[in-house]
Amino acid sequence: MAGSIRGISSMATKGLLAELATAYTGASGVPLAFEAVGGVDAARRVSAGEPFDVVVLASDAIDKLAAAGKVDASRKVDVVRSGVAVAVAAGAARVDISTGEAVRRAVLDAARIAYSTGPSGVALIALFERWGIADAIRERLVQAAPGVPVGSLVARGEASLGFQQFSELIGVEGIELLGPLPPEIQITTVFSAAPVANASRPDAVDGLLAYLASPATGDAKRRHGMEPA
Repeated sequence: MAGSIRGISSMATKGLLAELATAYTGASGVPLAFEAVGGVDAARRVSAGEPFDVVVLASDAIDKLAAAGKVDASRKVDVVRSGVAVAVAAGAARVDISTGEAVRRAVLDAARIAYSTGPSGVALIALFERWGIADAIRERLVQAAPGVPVGSLVARGEASLGFQQFSELIGVEGIELLGPLPPEIQITTVFSAAPVANASRPDAVDGLLAYLASPATGDAKRRHGMEPA
């Protein structure tokens, strides 16, 4: 679409960016569309030179793209802080996740544990290693494919306990959210936005970046299970 802004993001911010894109287009008159895919795939496509104007990914992924000259680091803005939540299948017995030790016990007791390919999944495995249980549960770990919600694995019975960004578990049918990880072990990811190098409409992208980081978007961010960055 002529004059439009094309963005790409990871799945964690899919719902939020869809809502904000509609609001931004309505207020500015600038057509805006975000495609949401697995974070690894999004970074690969930007690196390959696919013609996007803006990318929203975990902050460290944006930094790697910047180091490779694929995005403009000087115009990067932090958008949201996103935490990890825990889910079980709808109707399953609730488990205690009120403390770090309770989560550790729940993981040890779970028949299958699902986690994501994103930054939260990497941090979760590191947590299991710090707890000294990684080897004991290795055969029971189920990693969702890029772009596949962990909640869908839990809903289908492929895992009894699922960990993923709160924003990605909200609204998934067939699961029950137990809540966020307790503060002492919470895994927080900052998602940032940056213009892709050689974006077709740099002035329009700057306006979008200012909007994504603005206080006006705070309520929407909270509705989607995240906090303004």
